[in-house]
Amino acid sequence: MTEWLLLVLAAFGAGVLNAIAGGGTFLTFPALVWAGVSPIAANATSALAVCPGYLGSALGFRQELAALPRALLGREMALCAVGGVAGALLLLVTPAKVFAGVVPWLLLFATVLFALGPRLARWAGGGEHGGGLARWRSLGLLAVAVYGGYFNGGLGILLMALYLLAGETRLNTVNALKNLNSFVLSVLSVLAFAIGGAIVWKQALLMAVFATLGGFAGARLAKRLPVAWVRGIVIVTGLVMSVLFFARS
Repeated sequence: MTEWLLLVLAAFGAGVLNAIAGGGTFLTFPALVWAGVSPIAANATSALAVCPGYLGSALGFRQELAALPRALLGREMALCAVGGVAGALLLLVTPAKVFAGVVPWLLLFATVLFALGPRLARWAGGGEHGGGLARWRSLGLLAVAVYGGYFNGGLGILLMALYLLAGETRLNTVNALKNLNSFVLSVLSVLAFAIGGAIVWKQALLMAVFATLGGFAGARLAKRLPVAWVRGIVIVTGLVMSVLFFARS
């Protein structure tokens, strides 16, 4: 019962955190590993658990998405679909020992990049309608999608950092794009994981329900929290989980 309660709480918290600023897998992945699931299976199961929460969060930003060009949304969704499948296939052929050793570095990389995001955007000459790195937005999005298909942890953080570097300064718009594209690439990567037999279904389905509920709650909360609070929550969560996984490895 303790393990199931932990998984439920982690899933709900992940849905809230993903809606606010990303990093929800920092909760679901460690919870599954603690419950005895192997790292690769935990990553695949976690990806399915948080996937519906991305949809709930994206629906919470319907107005922001409706204000964006449909051509832009379609192009970025296609890139995320391709990248998500590629990353998932890469995970399925990665030895478990290698993946376990890489996880702490992936978590730390994502956290540091998010923390430096605003400074990097200013350095790049970012502005509301596109910054110095805007022309690399599509290539960067494809790379992040591959990462997200391979390891969902920190996906939202990387997406937010990418959009900040590309010059998007409206936090709600960044959140809307992050949630929509996270959902698209997660759906395709989860499909690949399911075909590959890497998902622990009982835990995944239960966690998916509570992650979705958390996503709805988080989308409303994200519009009310100060920007500094949002960034602080994500950075602290990422650093704590990075330290824990370095200690574990």
